[in-house]
Amino acid sequence: MATKTESFTDTLLPLSLMLAFVMVVSLSGCNGKDNPDPQVQPEPGKAQVYLTKGDKSQLFSKQESLVIESNVNNSNPVITLDTTFRFQEIEGYGAALTGSSAYLLNNKLSPSVRQEVLKELFDPGTGIGVSYLRLTIGASDFSVSDFTYNDLPAGQTDYDLQQFSLAQDMEDVIPVMREIIQISPGIRLMGTPWSPPAWMKTNGNLKGGKLRLDCYGVYADYFVKYIQAMKDEGITIDAITPQNEPLYFTAGYPCMEMQPSEQLAFIKNALGPRFEAAGISSKIILYDHNWDNPQYPITILNDAEAAKYVAGSAFHAYAGNVGAMSTVHNAHPDKGLYFTEISGGAWATDFSGNLMWNMENIFIGTARNWSKNALLWNLALDQNYGPQNNGCSNCRGVITINSITGLITRNEEYYSIAHFSKFVRPGAVRIATTIPQSLQNTGAVGFQNTDGSKVLVLCNYNDTEKSLNVRQDKNNISYTIPAKSVATIVW
Repeated sequence: MATKTESFTDTLLPLSLMLAFVMVVSLSGCNGKDNPDPQVQPEPGKAQVYLTKGDKSQLFSKQESLVIESNVNNSNPVITLDTTFRFQEIEGYGAALTGSSAYLLNNKLSPSVRQEVLKELFDPGTGIGVSYLRLTIGASDFSVSDFTYNDLPAGQTDYDLQQFSLAQDMEDVIPVMREIIQISPGIRLMGTPWSPPAWMKTNGNLKGGKLRLDCYGVYADYFVKYIQAMKDEGITIDAITPQNEPLYFTAGYPCMEMQPSEQLAFIKNALGPRFEAAGISSKIILYDHNWDNPQYPITILNDAEAAKYVAGSAFHAYAGNVGAMSTVHNAHPDKGLYFTEISGGAWATDFSGNLMWNMENIFIGTARNWSKNALLWNLALDQNYGPQNNGCSNCRGVITINSITGLITRNEEYYSIAHFSKFVRPGAVRIATTIPQSLQNTGAVGFQNTDGSKVLVLCNYNDTEKSLNVRQDKNNISYTIPAKSVATIVW
């Protein structure tokens, strides 16, 4: 097997020693100072390989380069990539910068350590190049308190939104986002509300209820205000969804019911026209809930007047199957597909099993089912799976920031993202990737970046290693992937 030459370990040193340790990977030909979004440039005739093994013996470890040959003299099964068959364009890979994540990054790390952590997460040259974040519009189940941007005493209203304010985001989310944008100026951002202001709802409460019919217009204006106010802070919101998990509305944290007919009416009669009138170019993306109900977005997209305002549909993975995304694609192939949330947690602690599941379903799975991105839930949580806001009590962050000891742990979610985010850069296109039947229990998906480089993410779900060949045009690469492992090959 190839030897390890560079590695991201799973646990960092105490914060006082972290600066000397955290930046451990440097790719030849990638200089973040010269190019804000460098892409991997493998040496001619060679392919780069990064490997993560389920037994944790290698964690996003750079392997010895593989020789690209015109012919291979073996009978190994062949995975074939064809750049002439091009599918969806990729917008990015990442997670959610929740209020809790921003709080930890902003308050539990020194400025110098936070900068190094953010560089590792967001710099595509020296780090893993996270390229897409989801933000919460107001509070979620992972915020330090309940709030919206227009909270009023019971009985009061503000239809002109004169009291709209980003004040609570100014404490943590906006400062951290500014630092991230300095590292990754082109990062994509999606905004999602868990609830409108209580005075806009039928029950006058952030939890439960529906959007009042007489508040459709003002709530659309609220989105416009949010996008404009964030722009004033130097933060560009690329897309919004009208409601997080619109069919789960009995939570103990901010939430709201929004049935398909209601979301259709809101987009068609209020949100779409208000965006158009205000010159807002941010995408409107439907649904933002589980795979088990593809009919929800299809119902809205079937309405031509509503659909003209819609860029696509978003999904979570807490119920249903990833094939639902292809169901929606087949019904409306002109609209994009997005994957926006799943969380790991203390209910599943086996690193290998989690890594394999993430690859099969969330990263390889969503890409092969037309998704333009893949986002996990909290970017960072603490050693107690928090701060929590009456929601999940044992969700795991992409990284864990121990607020007492100063240790930072890279979790399996970190490595899952890294195998895509570092190499499959925004603007890449998924290309045809054919896996022979002889390679059972193998996952693979291929991409071509805008610079012409090709990327294959390969996963061996079996308990034994597999020897195979990769063929793209006249390029042939032989590789043996260990058991329960994921490899990214770049050429």
